[in-house]
Amino acid sequence: MISTAIVAEEFEDEDMPVSQWAVLTMIDNHPEIDQSRLAEVVAIDKTNTGRLVDQLEAKGLVERHPNDSDRRVWMLRCTPLGYKTRKRLRLRALATQDKLLSCLKPADRERFIDLMSHVVTANEKYVRPGAGRRKPKSR
Repeated sequence: MISTAIVAEEFEDEDMPVSQWAVLTMIDNHPEIDQSRLAEVVAIDKTNTGRLVDQLEAKGLVERHPNDSDRRVWMLRCTPLGYKTRKRLRLRALATQDKLLSCLKPADRERFIDLMSHVVTANEKYVRPGAGRRKPKSR
């Protein structure tokens, strides 16, 4: 939540909510990703992921096209404007990481990032839409 707030503060003067930034980043990092896989990667349910893609598409930042082998599946990629926007905002986003970790000495930052990478990798199975929600009680 702290990291998200720092990015949101940095992007206050942009028309780029953090959730849209996350989706744009994943589409840029995974060109030709399908919309269902994108939902898994960003850990947002398919409905909200679709809404975010709609918003980015309306801004001219991403485009969808049907998969050649399955016309029901939408493939996503950044438009030239999407690449330009991502490149322009990327340095600002990276600066937020420095701001977040500024309380640590450089060696401690490196160690912290390494340890967090291990924690995330070991627990990736929990990164999915709906993780942590209570299961309905059976009657």
